[in-house]
Amino acid sequence: MMDHLFDQATRVTAGDSCWQGRTSPDYWAFVGPFGGTTAATVLRALIEHPQASGDPLALTVNYCAPIAEGPFDLDVRLVKANRSSQHWCVELSQAGGDPATLATAVFAERRPSWSHQPAQMPEAPPFDQVKRYPGGGASWVAQYDFRFLEGQPGFAGSGKTEPQSAYSKLWISDRKPRKLDFLSLMAMSDAFFGRVFHARGELVPFGTVSLTTYFHVSRDDLAAEDITHVLATADARVFNRSYQDQHGELWSPSGRLLATTTQIAYFKA
Repeated sequence: MMDHLFDQATRVTAGDSCWQGRTSPDYWAFVGPFGGTTAATVLRALIEHPQASGDPLALTVNYCAPIAEGPFDLDVRLVKANRSSQHWCVELSQAGGDPATLATAVFAERRPSWSHQPAQMPEAPPFDQVKRYPGGGASWVAQYDFRFLEGQPGFAGSGKTEPQSAYSKLWISDRKPRKLDFLSLMAMSDAFFGRVFHARGELVPFGTVSLTTYFHVSRDDLAAEDITHVLATADARVFNRSYQDQHGELWSPSGRLLATTTQIAYFKA
């Protein structure tokens, strides 16, 4: 799949003491790279690390400072490991400067066990029966196929006098279909538009501060789904003093909960 723009954007190479990557103009946001691509790049470095064992269980990414266009370094460290789990730390920096991104991750051996999924997949017509969102704006948006069922954004006006619903339900796929793996699942967990955009009905300065995604399937489970799109929901509980929360779910078309995500984000309004 390395000819796919997503794989080119998240490619990493191993160096003497750290890993290297490079930002991609195809996944650019307002003032830096799309945060989901940055998170996926971190996850790729971990998955490809020779000491990695098990499957990704959780990844937290703290966006400390803007990432400039160009190359960056990834300092990847195994902090603690036992027979069933590994704890990792990753620092992303540029030109020997302070970390621009700080991430922690947990990998685990997912052994057979009792299973139960109380959560129910939201009702939705099939992906190919829903109209594609026209997109526009930042280049990363053009790399995805968004198909809204509820909460389609409308940013053409000057904002709403009363707060609107921050809830969205939509199908998400790579614009050029790509079989879903942990990397694309990680990026899609950050592919929701800022909830403040929906609540206010306008674009305002916005940026993710901290993002955590939990994976609920093994790599074998994910490979068996053999899918290129997910049903996603996102909402917010509070907007206060320049920060908002955001939480989301990513479902396979078969009704399996693949990942849940939460984040805190800055806005200026």
